[in-house]
Amino acid sequence: MKYFDDYPSPLGNMLIIEENNSLTHLNLSDSKILLDGFSKDSITQKETPLISSVKTQLEEYFQGKRKIFDLPLSPFGTPFQQKVWNALCTIPYGETRSYKEIATQIGNPKGCRAVGMANNRNPIMIIIPCHRVIGSNGSLVGYAGGLRTKEWLLAHEISLF
Repeated sequence: MKYFDDYPSPLGNMLIIEENNSLTHLNLSDSKILLDGFSKDSITQKETPLISSVKTQLEEYFQGKRKIFDLPLSPFGTPFQQKVWNALCTIPYGETRSYKEIATQIGNPKGCRAVGMANNRNPIMIIIPCHRVIGSNGSLVGYAGGLRTKEWLLAHEISLF
């Protein structure tokens, strides 16, 4: 079964989706991020124990009390995307990595653009911290949730680091 609920974050309303007791999506509800072919109409709205835990951990994150999330994740993606998303999860709170560093980490040093595309398709924002990936020159390039959101998240983490 798929369940969803909303979470009112400092960034705006967020959509949480779980399937089989695992988090599959966490996105800004009004973002242009694709939800893998289903809409909120095809799943049930319910605050399950997992969704409740996601909300609690997000609240702790936004209050500066949580730096590491402890949730079962099941983002749907290609093997390459999965590899990139796993690498993103190794970036410590308050730190950043370049697309090139991530590409090198996953054994594809010339795959910076592919890493950027996988980053853009990340269905679980914040928890899979794609906002921590920046350009090689330190610039904030690309973010599916918008550059203002990326800037806010990085400033939030650095100010509490």
